[in-house]
Amino acid sequence: MVTKRLYLSNKDRKIAGFCGGLAQYFNVDSTLIRLLYVVLTLASFGIGIILYIIAWIIVPRNPDKNK
Repeated sequence: MVTKRLYLSNKDRKIAGFCGGLAQYFNVDSTLIRLLYVVLTLASFGIGIILYIIAWIIVPRNPDKNK
């Protein structure tokens, strides 16, 4: 059984690769994830920025350099 793991993206990244990693994990377009993340961050008065930094620290970088 193959388990899916959430990684920071090496290939599809703008800042840290978290949104690109989420897009790979859920198999959706990364632009959609980024737009949703911006909307949620604005709606939560900036809490998303803190959560992004925490995810940047906690979520490991993808060991496969091609992903």
